[in-house]
Amino acid sequence: MMHPNQNDVLILDGGMGQELRRRSSRPASPLWSAQVMLDEPDLVVAAHRDFIEAGAQVITANTYSATPQRLERDGEPDLFGPLHAAALDAARQARDDSGRDVRIAGCLPPLMASYSPDIAPDDATCLQAYREMVAAQSGGVDLFLCETMSLAREARAATVAAAESNLPVWVAFTVDDGDGTRLRSGESLAEAAEQVVAAGAARLLINCSVPEAVTSAMDVLARSGVPFGGYANAFTSVEALKPGGTVDVLEARKDLDPAAYAEHALGWVRQGATIVGGCCEVGPAHIAALTEKLTAEGYRTAVS
Repeated sequence: MMHPNQNDVLILDGGMGQELRRRSSRPASPLWSAQVMLDEPDLVVAAHRDFIEAGAQVITANTYSATPQRLERDGEPDLFGPLHAAALDAARQARDDSGRDVRIAGCLPPLMASYSPDIAPDDATCLQAYREMVAAQSGGVDLFLCETMSLAREARAATVAAAESNLPVWVAFTVDDGDGTRLRSGESLAEAAEQVVAAGAARLLINCSVPEAVTSAMDVLARSGVPFGGYANAFTSVEALKPGGTVDVLEARKDLDPAAYAEHALGWVRQGATIVGGCCEVGPAHIAALTEKLTAEGYRTAVS
């Protein structure tokens, strides 16, 4: 396992779902990016590969919308196995094609919908579902990333299930865009962070929030006692997205081109972050810009 020194920064990929929407000619569906793996698997491999070429040292399996609950809601429960297998195959192929030392993160997302903590299942259901996802992914990943967590108890269930794999567990919370010290549920970020670290999280991150909120949250995570980081989205707001809806209703910000995004990421690193990347609407060009910016500032972004 890499032991970073003060100047080491690990680069994550960007937002796979939105990148695939850009590349696909097919209409958006509630299954979002997962459907692309069945219809156009080469697009998934190419997107992973482009993020790696841009500098990503960790790529996340494209299973964000393939939870048991979402597939059941959309009438496709039998796709759980095929979607997970296809996602792992695509990530492995991209890594192998690149010839680089890239790690693959398994993805444990909110079970029902992003940004909707009020509809999360009960604790026992959460734990069972996350165990199913861990079992489906653990043979093909290097670590687990519990991401876009807006509710402390759901994050804890994902962490517990992931920790049972004996692989490293990273947890990424999504925070209130107007108050980076609180989850979208209104819960305290500091308290939620403490809970998941106690449950086995080795890294803490903030994701799928506006960069300004990530900046506020970095100071909270800096007090957590574990390495931390962030990967923001570039949406103007996520308020319009309803459970079961499609991301076509969301609008990208016009002031977050690759150079501007890289400046935000550099700021997080200066606050002590050692892991940075991007989420929705952050593409390979953004990752390339932040990799270049960090290198120019004297940070080492190569995996050692």
